[in-house]
Amino acid sequence: MTNMPESPRWLLTQDRVDEAATILAALNGESRDDPRLNTQLSNLREAVRASGQLDNKTRPKDLFTGGPTQHLRRMLLGFSSQMMQQLSGCNAVIYYFPILFQTAIGVSNNTALLLGGVNQIVYALFATTSWFAVERVGRRKLYLIGTVGQCLSMVLTFGALIPGTASAAKGAAVGLFTYIAFFGATWLPLPWLYPAEINPLKTRAMATASSTVSNWLWNFFIVLITPVLVNNTGTHGWGTYLFFALLNAIFFPIIYYLYPETSGRSLEEIDVIFAKGYSEKISYVKAAKELPFLAEDEVVSKAREYGIDVETEEGHVPGEVEKPIVSETSSSRSAV
Repeated sequence: MTNMPESPRWLLTQDRVDEAATILAALNGESRDDPRLNTQLSNLREAVRASGQLDNKTRPKDLFTGGPTQHLRRMLLGFSSQMMQQLSGCNAVIYYFPILFQTAIGVSNNTALLLGGVNQIVYALFATTSWFAVERVGRRKLYLIGTVGQCLSMVLTFGALIPGTASAAKGAAVGLFTYIAFFGATWLPLPWLYPAEINPLKTRAMATASSTVSNWLWNFFIVLITPVLVNNTGTHGWGTYLFFALLNAIFFPIIYYLYPETSGRSLEEIDVIFAKGYSEKISYVKAAKELPFLAEDEVVSKAREYGIDVETEEGHVPGEVEKPIVSETSSSRSAV
């Protein structure tokens, strides 16, 4: 962790321009002498200034604003993603997997614990697939694929438990294994990634913190109610898994209609997506689909077009660099 570089945007808020330039060049796979680097730094600087980061203007009440920035909506998207992760039943499966095997299938305590360990291995293996799929497939598609897979797995689980026999209950075990595979590949990483992408620089820290609070509050809720559901909802608690199947079915339209795609977008482009949706009175999902991928010098002009107030330094036009923003001298650094 000590060797991880700071975010270029954060470095710009601290007026550490040379360090930001070095990291951006490394991320882009370019030389510090590449002329595009100055343009990128200039545009990032304008975006940071517009967000209020240079003047430490961010306040808790900023989380609850609308308009072109849509801070409240974006916070709620992150908050709800963590809520849905927990309400999908992940920790009901992870924590109570061995108990189901003992009570429904009748295996010994040691065998149930061993199968619980196997389940965690499946979990870890499928979680690694998200490393390769999250950019290639996209956030929205992974959310939707995972939701369908989890829902059908829960349907298989509760359906297999209804007869109340050990042989039929083996189908429930299959359902729990497929559930954890879908969850590991999709809903495990996405609610941690999405809030950090969907929220703007101005409210990013507080908004992502709220999403983490959401995760642990709903985690507590699910772990608390699951034993009660298992003991009071049919043979071997099949109603518990019906409950989670219905919740996953509800999540599908929420994701489909409300969650815009963020894959391949810069934080500044996502600002433009929400400003576009607000300005044109269209859904933000549609705005994300319609907005082409923007070059560095197009982001600020689009932000202005859709009503985002981008304050600029006197005599400086966003997207144009009259003199190098990066210099080895302290005087040019302070001028930035």
